[in-house]
Amino acid sequence: MRFVYKTVLAFTTFLLVLTSCSSKQNDKAANDPKPTTAPPDTKALLAYNPKDADKRIDSFMQQLHKTRGFNGNVLVAKHGKIIYENAIGWADYLHRDSLKINSQFELASVTKTMTSTAILMLMEQGKLKLDDNVKKFFPDFPYDGVTIRLLLTHRSGMMNYVYFTDDLYRAQHWDQRKGISNADEMALIAKYKPRPFNQPDKRFLYNNSNFMVLGSIVEKVTGQSYADFMMAHVFKPAGMAHTAVYSKAVYSKIPVDVVGHDRGQWRYSVAQNFLDGPVGDKGIYSTIGDLYLFDRALRAGRLLKQATMDSAYVPRNPMLHGHFSYGYGWRIFEAPGKQVIYHTGWWHGFRHIYLRDIKDDITIVLLSNLSNGSLLKLDDLFNIVGMPVVRKSAYKGNGDTSDD
Repeated sequence: MRFVYKTVLAFTTFLLVLTSCSSKQNDKAANDPKPTTAPPDTKALLAYNPKDADKRIDSFMQQLHKTRGFNGNVLVAKHGKIIYENAIGWADYLHRDSLKINSQFELASVTKTMTSTAILMLMEQGKLKLDDNVKKFFPDFPYDGVTIRLLLTHRSGMMNYVYFTDDLYRAQHWDQRKGISNADEMALIAKYKPRPFNQPDKRFLYNNSNFMVLGSIVEKVTGQSYADFMMAHVFKPAGMAHTAVYSKAVYSKIPVDVVGHDRGQWRYSVAQNFLDGPVGDKGIYSTIGDLYLFDRALRAGRLLKQATMDSAYVPRNPMLHGHFSYGYGWRIFEAPGKQVIYHTGWWHGFRHIYLRDIKDDITIVLLSNLSNGSLLKLDDLFNIVGMPVVRKSAYKGNGDTSDD
């Protein structure tokens, strides 16, 4: 009888411990919820009446167009409401096609913000770890010690594949009209082993190779193309109906109407070539409205857990000029009580800036297809909307907003 009593007591104690552990796990899960899957109300989020346009912003943008040559689309939102949007200028100067609000722009390096989202999503799903070595996915990768975390923060030390591949194509007299895929690019790097700039984790060195490799890892881990994964897991959940990945490795002609114009002059329209094939570092085409939906999706926890998103906004490099750093796929500006998460873009005649004031809930999207210095002259816009001036020379030392 005593034996039975001890057995029952031991079993009861075991159940209590098990229940307690289960309760703690449930509490932890409750405090760290999964991203919501409910479809966003995009119509309400994108609601805007031009009659309600902020007149100060409109005056500034018209002046930026007239005096600084800004040509592109702009959206400004505060506290979840669009207060200004406009399409200014030409989509294709040669054909005198005007830009429309839903015109799709090659996002250039703004793409990196979405690639990092995909990588962090796969991390949450347990399909990769940030400290995984690239060789885990690509055994022929010629560099030692390069991890996903170092790629996300531009600390891999890799060379820039854009210059390496351009030089190789010219030297070999290869056809430059057809784009190469990420798999092709990774094979070229494995075969030719271009010399890296420095050792991994030695210093911050921004270049496109990091996110091209991350795009390749997305494909390797999921068994899907980067385009298909992004559509299913980022664009659609965020309600981004006018966003897609277009690669010259798939399309002989990219199916959008907006043409990039380089050197700040209309006569230099840019024809896409083989370097428009690799994606992850670039290759996403989107609109000002969809970038705002991306912002709202991140804020609402539709794509990533809040803790994961917060980790992306932590400065992972020494502060430049005391204010500027880089996290996981995001540039970071910090001042006392202020944080602006942003990214710039510059590629084949496109130049952009996408800014998100986290604390005060302000979003600014400027997409331009005339590559000039107009986006370096935004101080008045920042002051109008109440966002810190995100420009390096506005603080200490010399220099302007970083370019890609």
